Amino acid sequence: MVRRSSPMLRRQELGHRLRGMRSQAQMTMAEVADRLMVSATKISRIESGARGVSYRDIQDLCLLYGADDEERRQLMALARQGRERSWWHGYRLPFSALIDFENAAAAISDYKSAIVPGLLQTEAYARQLFQARVPPLEPGTLTQRLEARMTRQDLVKNRSVQFLFVLDEAVLHRVVGGMQVMHEQLWTVLDRAGQTNVELRILPFSSGAHPALESNFTLIELEEGEASPAVVYVEGLLGNHYLRSEAGILRYRGVLDSLMDCTLTASASADVIRTFIDRYAP
Repeated sequence: MVRRSSPMLRRQELGHRLRGMRSQAQMTMAEVADRLMVSATKISRIESGARGVSYRDIQDLCLLYGADDEERRQLMALARQGRERSWWHGYRLPFSALIDFENAAAAISDYKSAIVPGLLQTEAYARQLFQARVPPLEPGTLTQRLEARMTRQDLVKNRSVQFLFVLDEAVLHRVVGGMQVMHEQLWTVLDRAGQTNVELRILPFSSGAHPALESNFTLIELEEGEASPAVVYVEGLLGNHYLRSEAGILRYRGVLDSLMDCTLTASASADVIRTFIDRYAP
């Protein structure tokens, strides 16, 4: 599988491999830092993927760890990819890490309890959500956020990733921006649900209590070869959180399985959406 551009994940992969090489060499961070005459903090940040790595750093580390020419070449390539600037870096988004993960995904499962998922939103619907922020967004920031959200949707349109969207029935009832906006938004949702790479399910009110009643989350299954198999993105007023532990991922996979047991079939979900499209017709 061809990997898409994700500089953050390339840095993390590089750090993961360098950490493994250090472990194999039976050296501590402090020992490596002392040998290279740098700070232990620098080695820690390199291994965590928090910073880019220079070619000189790669050369020095490979020499210290006894890496062969092929391994050095691969690490150099990762260092180069980790310094690349993707389209979203110019927007200074608070969720740029999410886009990094999306662009390295093989599959994305998204559960929303109150709004249409960002990857399915129309510009008019998204604008209403952004304008409801507290504190309000500056006009220039609002424009950037809208541009970024619309560009992100190319990932769904080009069908290179498999998507599962689970929407609580409340999403259909919540009128965001008025009848016309909702009419167009639900038509867009229905259209995307018709793509071969998209599965959409409605979680009806009749399902009662379920394990994600007060939560929203996105489970991103990463492409084969990534240092971590998956990541869970949880968004809220306290900020954006990324769970990468095995226990956290297993927990959310279990929650998703429970939600799927409660949803309508894809066909029945489409029928419900059509009913609401008619309800919001001008």
